[in-house]
Amino acid sequence: MDFSLFMPEKDLFSEKQDQFRKIADDLGLGKEIIERLEVPERVLQFQIPVLMKNGKVKVFSGFRSQHNNTLGPYKGGIRFHPQVSASEVSALAMIMTWKCALAGIPFGGGKGGVIVNPFELETEELERLSRGYVRGVFPIIGPEVDIPAPDVNTNAKIMSWMADEYSKLSKKDCPASFTGKPKGCWGLEGREEATGFGGVVILEKLREKMGFDPKETTIAIQGFGNVGSNFAKLAFEKGYRILALSECEGGVVVEKGLNPNETLRCREEKGKIAGCYCVGSVCDLNLGRNISNEELLEMDVDILVLAAVENVISSSNAKKIKAKYIIEMANAPTTNDAEKMVKAMVVPDILANSGGVVASYLEWLQCKEKKVWEKNKSLKEISKILSKAFDNVWDQSKNNLREAAYRLAALKVSEALKKKGCQ
Repeated sequence: MDFSLFMPEKDLFSEKQDQFRKIADDLGLGKEIIERLEVPERVLQFQIPVLMKNGKVKVFSGFRSQHNNTLGPYKGGIRFHPQVSASEVSALAMIMTWKCALAGIPFGGGKGGVIVNPFELETEELERLSRGYVRGVFPIIGPEVDIPAPDVNTNAKIMSWMADEYSKLSKKDCPASFTGKPKGCWGLEGREEATGFGGVVILEKLREKMGFDPKETTIAIQGFGNVGSNFAKLAFEKGYRILALSECEGGVVVEKGLNPNETLRCREEKGKIAGCYCVGSVCDLNLGRNISNEELLEMDVDILVLAAVENVISSSNAKKIKAKYIIEMANAPTTNDAEKMVKAMVVPDILANSGGVVASYLEWLQCKEKKVWEKNKSLKEISKILSKAFDNVWDQSKNNLREAAYRLAALKVSEALKKKGCQ
């Protein structure tokens, strides 16, 4: 397949290809293995006709990219967003392959999505779209083949519709066909906070290695959705000083250190984070100021947490980044060119934000075994797996955690391919 038909020059997928090829050259991987891993094994694009509230049928475009399944079934989320494309899901599927390999869980990489603004749909329309997506991908997914999960603008409710539709099409109950479901549908206790929790596990491992004191360590977090908010709450509980938080419209700065729990409550009341300057149990307009996302990235803090979208640090702002450490809680928030210019130590996405896919693995086991995992057990297992992954990366690193992480992941997948006869 000619992937240039789907993507502009130097998009995210091209970036991920370049990144892989450099690692592959360093590792001396064979031509056949490189050809197997530099593109997805399959990219499906299909139409989803949906009956709308006005009685008319609207056709949406759906995608599913399956990058590699050498280590196990494809695994990756489904996003509902106006900018979804074959190129984007292919890049994210490749990232998932490396993420699962690095964490040591028996999955490969997949990703899917629909070109849509879900906030413009009525609940009934959203459900029809969700079920229509499953009908479109049904021939290529399943509990032992490809297990989707939530991603941008999808949630547990949408996963419950999708799992139900898959079960109807299969003519049997298949809770392991999707993860990220509600607890009443074999969803995992702790799944909602798993990615943010995993990020704080990585933060604590970094603290162990570098020796900084949480009470004297300042943090700015770009992105205050599920991942960013849970990271903020858990880091706050451990005594870290959070100076700034932001969402897509901008953010807030509180020099004394803000309380993310009160900030969340304030946002629920106001509908946005602007003006939510919350210290302790008090939110007061005199305690802080508003800030743009661009300004937040350039703040003089110890740790910058990227929990929003991809490519927020690029060659245009990389030299302005003052943080000592960057923790990537979003997928691919730093471009390849920017990586060479940033002076901070970067904890890469495939390590820092893998708590979610580890939780998905535990939910998959729970669904297959029909044995409920308690929340503490789930979080303890996530901590154990991520701590081991961090130590493996640290031990292989020469002050470049991303390179070490990608080398370990690519090596693991390539060794598995060699056992299957690839050279």
